[in-house]
Amino acid sequence: MAEPWATWGIDLHLEPTGPGLRRGLTGALREAVRSGRLTPGTRLPSSRALAADLGIARNTVADAYADLVAEGWLTARQGSGTRVATVAPARQPGTVPPAGTAVHAPARARGRPAYDLRPGSPDLASFPRAEWLRAARRALATAPYQALDYGDPRGRPELRAALAGYLSRARGVRADPERIVVCAGFAHALRLLGTVLRARGARTVAVESYGLDVHRDLLADAGLATTPLPFDALGTDPAGLLGADAVLLTPAHQFPMGVPLHRDRRAAVLDRARRTGALVLEDDYDGEFRYDRQPVGALQGLDPDRVAYLGTASKSLAPGLRLAWAVLPPDLAGEVAAAKGGVDTCGALDQLTLAEFLTSGAYDRHVRAARLRYRRRRDALVAAVAARAPQARVTGIAAGLHVLLRLPPGSEQSVVQAANWRGLALHGLSRYRNPAARLEPPDALVVGYGTPPDHAWSGALDALCATLPG
Repeated sequence: MAEPWATWGIDLHLEPTGPGLRRGLTGALREAVRSGRLTPGTRLPSSRALAADLGIARNTVADAYADLVAEGWLTARQGSGTRVATVAPARQPGTVPPAGTAVHAPARARGRPAYDLRPGSPDLASFPRAEWLRAARRALATAPYQALDYGDPRGRPELRAALAGYLSRARGVRADPERIVVCAGFAHALRLLGTVLRARGARTVAVESYGLDVHRDLLADAGLATTPLPFDALGTDPAGLLGADAVLLTPAHQFPMGVPLHRDRRAAVLDRARRTGALVLEDDYDGEFRYDRQPVGALQGLDPDRVAYLGTASKSLAPGLRLAWAVLPPDLAGEVAAAKGGVDTCGALDQLTLAEFLTSGAYDRHVRAARLRYRRRRDALVAAVAARAPQARVTGIAAGLHVLLRLPPGSEQSVVQAANWRGLALHGLSRYRNPAARLEPPDALVVGYGTPPDHAWSGALDALCATLPG
């Protein structure tokens, strides 16, 4: 029969040292609090449970607790148990806080901006918690018990089927559930594809002149060189695609320039890919968020044998879900699944919940509501800049969660610095220029309007306009 202490209370790792059990235990607890290993508010085991765990007398633990309560390290209340004090004893003058200790200071002093207009994140405060919880309950109630076992590396079949239906209907993707691999975010999908391409003998991937350095780094980690393609008013020019084994594009809404790939360029990309045998990696960035017309269909729909379509829930729902998907050519799906590993590495319950969210129509309703909210924000930003900062100019199509804000020549760095002084987080366009690109980026800001919650949007807009040249 198992010892009863094995099911008691809360686990707490301690190693009392020094002369005497009481003094050693008191010192170990004090050091755990001082070092930050036991954070303010943490509930400690009862004296009976801790005594049983350590194999010592209960009175020894009770006395150690009492000593630390008297010193101010712990608090003890009837019905609430013993907890780490919210405010630990003051440090002696001239001492510094141990590594890992939280220092209470205003947000600005800790480096957090008062307003965040950096691109790349949605309004997390608008995450549909109630609808997601309902979907999670339905998914868990109907899931077969085998769903909680080690799964198919391609992902749960329920989610792959739901994605195939949604992507075909909403994005024009020619999707077969057998050719879909669920991944833990876009970066995970790109890393897997980079690994497979390199194993196939690929050497070079063509990328856009403007984009995220983290994507280039992921390809480099897979052993692939990257070369930038020219960029002009029609978007990325595929003329430099010859010699590349693959190309990574954001055709729906180029990040960060904010333009779609021109229809002639779309055709040219696919034509060159067919003639050279290159694989097109389509990052459907902001594909669902077009505000002035129906979104352009995915490039993959024109040639599913030459295009690997990559999508994610990070912008439409939340990046913390870590759910993305790759719709792959038939000859690539098995290799990518094998590169992912022998079992599924994405949480089954979150996959089942997203499948329910998609099939129930809740995802469509959420995206429509998000489109309206973000369009209103973009419209307010365009109007405010035109009225209060006429030297700046919003460019790009009405889509996505960011705008490109052109500035007077030579002013980008000074505006970014002035924004930082005001507690406004902003990124300049030069941050996203590929160092190997043969072009000089214009002075501009990449302004993300998705991150601030609704209650902070007007304040963020005021701070932006106050920073821009008048």
